[in-house]
Amino acid sequence: MVMLSKTTAEQYSCTRNCKGTTFISGIPLIDLSKPDAKNLIVKACEEFGFFKVINHGVPMEAISKLESEAIKFFSFPLSKKEKTGPANPFGYGNKRIGQNGDVGWIEYLLFTTNQDYNSLRLSPAYGQNPENFRSALNDYMSAVRNMSCQILDLMAEGLKIQPRNVFSKLLMDQQSDSVFRVNHYPPCPELQTLNAENKIGFGEHTDPQIISVLRSNNTSGLQISLRDGKWISVPPDHSSFFINVGDSLQVMTNGRFRSVKHRVLANGFNSRLSMIFFCGPPLSEKIAPLPSLMKGNESLYKEFTWFEYKKSFYGSRLADNRLVQFQRIAA
Repeated sequence: MVMLSKTTAEQYSCTRNCKGTTFISGIPLIDLSKPDAKNLIVKACEEFGFFKVINHGVPMEAISKLESEAIKFFSFPLSKKEKTGPANPFGYGNKRIGQNGDVGWIEYLLFTTNQDYNSLRLSPAYGQNPENFRSALNDYMSAVRNMSCQILDLMAEGLKIQPRNVFSKLLMDQQSDSVFRVNHYPPCPELQTLNAENKIGFGEHTDPQIISVLRSNNTSGLQISLRDGKWISVPPDHSSFFINVGDSLQVMTNGRFRSVKHRVLANGFNSRLSMIFFCGPPLSEKIAPLPSLMKGNESLYKEFTWFEYKKSFYGSRLADNRLVQFQRIAA
């Protein structure tokens, strides 16, 4: 459990605005070390757009190391954290989500991932020894990127498409537009008296990228929306990872996979720390249904570049359905 100092808590005003698959509480669980993982991944993506992975190969040491550094950072006074620079697009952000008026009970750090963190300039705001943060970022991102590629390759195998790296090559491209985000949701006891709609830490949305790879501490808050519109809470598990299907993957599979709508509710008494790797393609990459998955079916989507979709994404509100304007036929 991560508890905040009084100083950090005071930075936030407590207001009222504020089938073949193994299931755990309804969430598909995939063991990446098992031979049937590729088929179970496909089934989970078709039915939920979301699944949990174990035996993922990411060392707990790397996870704990970065989490520890992030906790240190978020415990600093707001004035010090703001010295890292605004999240425009990369840096420190507080409450404001995007450019169009969305807000949440959150603060965060946003990093680009198409660089060697050894060359990343970190200000003293990252602590007395910024090199510790840099080292933690390098170790974590290297391991998580490898796991992400493994998942994407298994996904391609399960779909019986070639080449096997049809998805992962976009992530490994030097021009990949992937990003990494560390979210911190501070506690606020007054939130316990509010209903779900009034204690949103991060509002409902889908992720625009190919997949998102999420890890959080042992504090609850994440919810996903089922196909019938019902929201279910995802039990936290600090040693596992959760995978979201993104809008781009929905298009590439011509709607066979669906991006999952999700949100985060703020916790009344415990802080929540999550780390998300958003696997994005290069800006110039053309996003369209893969011919091998069409099988004579008509394309549901117009072709677009990742740059065009990203522009649309950042020009919209968080809860907007951005794929609508790129649809040929209702998915």
